[in-house]
Amino acid sequence: MSAMVTGVTLGSFEHLPTHSRRCSFWVLDPASESSSVDLEFENEVWLSTIMLEWGSCGQLLSVDGTTIGCALYCPPRAVPRATTFPTSPVSHDAVLLTQLRIDSPDDADLHSATLIQAVVGDLVNRGVRALEAFGIRRNADDAASVVPNATAQLTCSASTCMIEADFLEKVGFEVIAPHHRFPRLRLELDRDHGWKQDVESALEQLLIAASISVVDIEQKSTVGAR
Repeated sequence: MSAMVTGVTLGSFEHLPTHSRRCSFWVLDPASESSSVDLEFENEVWLSTIMLEWGSCGQLLSVDGTTIGCALYCPPRAVPRATTFPTSPVSHDAVLLTQLRIDSPDDADLHSATLIQAVVGDLVNRGVRALEAFGIRRNADDAASVVPNATAQLTCSASTCMIEADFLEKVGFEVIAPHHRFPRLRLELDRDHGWKQDVESALEQLLIAASISVVDIEQKSTVGAR
């Protein structure tokens, strides 16, 4: 299985996961959302505007030529919902990570960490000081998935469109604005901070955990075989 990460371009919109192409959560002003809006058109315009004015704002992850996930990020001023959280605003020196979606349940954490690594690499090369995100602490009413799944499910809400706070902490983010539901987390990107080692260490730990899970499953299958 061959995985590859590539930057989102003006011509790659159609390769985004289905939900990402039609997600209203980050793109539309919460006070003026309308069911009559062409969400795919609005998302394409939103991404195109950010790329033309600011530059690269996303990473696509593909396995064997098929896109299975993406990460989107941009200046917080381009995100209508960024000012509505109890832990707003985003720090003046930070870029906001809005989406981190995986279309496959297999190794979701590992694939997501790979995308984070690509995002951080891009931002460090551009001299960005920090990456921030509004995480979510899930409750009994939320979906049980650790990372939002980029399936054809198009209903937008905090539980389907936000990134799990626990996962962000796994890959080196730190909570800078605590909240029981929507903490704001930050990853410092100074070249001397050691972000690369932090993220690579997180990737290694996730890979080890995934390997252990596979071995455990195989052993259970062997023991239970008839």
